[in-house]
Amino acid sequence: MKICPNCNTQLDDAAVFCTNCGTQFSASQPQPQQQYAQSQPVYAPFFDPYDHTSEYDPKDISDNKVFAMLGYLLGTIGVIIALLASKDSPYTMFHVRQALKFTVVNILLILITALLFWTVIVPLAFGVITCILTVIKVICFFQICSGKAKEPAIIRSLGFLK
Repeated sequence: MKICPNCNTQLDDAAVFCTNCGTQFSASQPQPQQQYAQSQPVYAPFFDPYDHTSEYDPKDISDNKVFAMLGYLLGTIGVIIALLASKDSPYTMFHVRQALKFTVVNILLILITALLFWTVIVPLAFGVITCILTVIKVICFFQICSGKAKEPAIIRSLGFLK
């Protein structure tokens, strides 16, 4: 068995990349099937930098899924309930932070629309963006159902929310 020098995960002797953290092993380490490995293409495992699931305890995830869902389902009220019910859960706090980002974006959209309500395009854009954010919240809800902790698309790219 080979051990990853970065995260100490046990791997097969023929592994070229760590399946847990993505670290590439140097060619200086002896490989029993070195000639065969050179003739076959080597594919790196996909590493999603926005997926934080491995950072949380599986028991914490299973115990607090419902509270993590509340922020996406009920908005600000759900965030408050989740904070009161499971404030010691890192998994729930991750999703509370993500739900608060949705709340900030919604408040900014409402303010912009209120200031520019007299134009036709801004209220239409508000409706479209609200629909998109609702779809992303539904995706987040289903990711929680499967025990994931991923940063929501579009929201994660807004630099002022980091």
